[in-house]
Amino acid sequence: MDKQNYAKIHSIETFGTVDGPGVRFVCFFQGCHLECKYCHNRDTWDINSGKYISADELFNEIMKYKTFITPNGGFTASGGEPLLQPYFLISLFKKLKEANIHTAIDTSGMIEITDTIKELLKYTDLVLLDIKHINPQKCKELVGFSNEKELAFARYLNEHNIPVWIRQVIIPGITDDENDLLDLKTFLNSLHNVKKIELLPYHRLGQHKWEELGFNYELKDIRPATEKDIEKVKKILNI
Repeated sequence: MDKQNYAKIHSIETFGTVDGPGVRFVCFFQGCHLECKYCHNRDTWDINSGKYISADELFNEIMKYKTFITPNGGFTASGGEPLLQPYFLISLFKKLKEANIHTAIDTSGMIEITDTIKELLKYTDLVLLDIKHINPQKCKELVGFSNEKELAFARYLNEHNIPVWIRQVIIPGITDDENDLLDLKTFLNSLHNVKKIELLPYHRLGQHKWEELGFNYELKDIRPATEKDIEKVKKILNI
């Protein structure tokens, strides 16, 4: 299968409102190399699942909604991890930019910054960067990898003035430690391209997917984050 013209996707959402500015056409790409214990899209991990779609087919589908997603919205590549299929995204994003459609990528940034990734970012208007955990060891325990690559990715975006929305899932007892949050604040203050910081309250809405697939959901005893938890983090981060 030609990886420049075909990609594995999980699903699409035609009127998304939480994955970037405005109303957006969101494509959830199949496949993820992380193992986030709180993942609510557990069924997107396996790259052998999902269905193939061509760049032309997806572009034509997006264009059906151009009236609704422009000028304030656009297209968001989510997942899974969309950066695992960068050649396809380059082909698609080139078409979208020619059509004056805003492009965004929702990613962990846990990838090597290859020439292919650099090329893709030339056609990317916004990156929604999910900082898994600012502490490298805690990050590895939570998602299976340390955070060096995603922090390097954040610095690259900063150096090349690519706008970023930072996202962090607030998990009580795991990502809300004050010292960790102060370290996160220091890191974010070193970046000048951060346009927004989104704190996403942890929930267990995806637990049933784990169980249906026969996997153990390790965080089942962690309570969902409350508005009080979010306000505490906002105060520490000064946002």
